[in-house]
Amino acid sequence: MPLGIKKLSYDAILPTRGSDGSVGYDLYSNEDAIVPCQAGNALVGTGLAVRIPDGCYGRVAPRSGLAVKHCIDVGAGVIDPDYTGEVKVVLFNRGFDNFEIKKGDRIAQLILERCETPHIKEIGLLEETLRGSDGFGSTGK
Repeated sequence: MPLGIKKLSYDAILPTRGSDGSVGYDLYSNEDAIVPCQAGNALVGTGLAVRIPDGCYGRVAPRSGLAVKHCIDVGAGVIDPDYTGEVKVVLFNRGFDNFEIKKGDRIAQLILERCETPHIKEIGLLEETLRGSDGFGSTGK
């Protein structure tokens, strides 16, 4: 099944891939926005709705160039396959300067990932493992 895209705005830009080997589809801003510095955030619209293929969900991920050059990160990046509203991107600015977004800028990437949603069954005991309940750095420095 293809990735279905619906333009909600006539001037919205369809997602693109940077190369044949790119896993992510670049998402473009459909509005001007400012992401305030030092832990500020902004919700930026793409002007698009998507139809995620069966057995998948969409993960909105950061663009590496924005992360390295401007300390821009992405949050709340799960698009459920039954969501039909506008794809919006939560951007966080971890840098020391406000970050300006212009309409048409690439702001994130959409990655399709296969997923399973098994039924939940409450159980009384978990099987013992070598690791057990050790976590948060317990397997190394």
